[in-house]
Amino acid sequence: MMYWNGGWAWVALMPLLWIALIGLVVWAVLRLTPHSAGRHDATDPRKTPRETPEEILDRRFASGEIDAAAYTEARKRLADHRPGPL
Repeated sequence: MMYWNGGWAWVALMPLLWIALIGLVVWAVLRLTPHSAGRHDATDPRKTPRETPEEILDRRFASGEIDAAAYTEARKRLADHRPGPL
C-alpha cells in the first residue's frame, strides 16, 4: 500500500482553518447585529436624545395642550428651580 506523506500539511493548516472560520463567524455576527458605534437611527427611541423640561413645555404649548398663562407660569417655575453654576 502506498501512503501519501503529505499529512503534516493538514496538521499545520488545521489550526489556521479554525482561526479563519471563527474569525468569519465573529465578523458576521458583528456585521449583522445593530450597535450604536456612532450610528444614529431616528426611528429607535433609545437612541434619540431626551427632551429637556423646557422643550417639553414648548412642545405642549405649540400643540395647544396648555394655554399662554400656564406656559408662562411653568416657564417661571422652571427658571426658579434651575440649578445655578457650580
